[in-house]
Amino acid sequence: MIDSAFIIEQEFEKLKADIIAKYEASAMKASGSWSQTIAIEISGLSASITAAEYIQGRPPGKQPPSEAIMKWLEEKGLASKVQKDTSLSSLAYLIARKISRKGWKPKAGYEDVINAVATPERIQSIIDKVGDNELAGFTDNLLQYLKNVTA
Repeated sequence: MIDSAFIIEQEFEKLKADIIAKYEASAMKASGSWSQTIAIEISGLSASITAAEYIQGRPPGKQPPSEAIMKWLEEKGLASKVQKDTSLSSLAYLIARKISRKGWKPKAGYEDVINAVATPERIQSIIDKVGDNELAGFTDNLLQYLKNVTA
């Protein structure tokens, strides 16, 4: 019989791959580094999947580093579109300042890549697979016990 923890690990690896594929196919990808932050944690029959939260947006407040904005402009291919009278560093600073004042939210439909893949139905399917496996193991153990008692 297959170990239930193994089933969970396989299913969460599939979830991770599907989340990465959805992210890669979305217009959100810039550096591609977000997909490297996805982590799966499995402990017994419990599992979780986490990733960097910046994909959800950024509330107003602290100004992000201009260097990160410059890198994003370059990776998105927007650096070449900067007007000649504006430096890339000036544009990055202005964008960072605006984010600090107003925050940032991704375009509708892109903000929740994880929940778009890890749907309640998919999670229930994983639970069902593990539950069926655990029930089969319990039944085998019970039958073995009864066989030994009656022998």
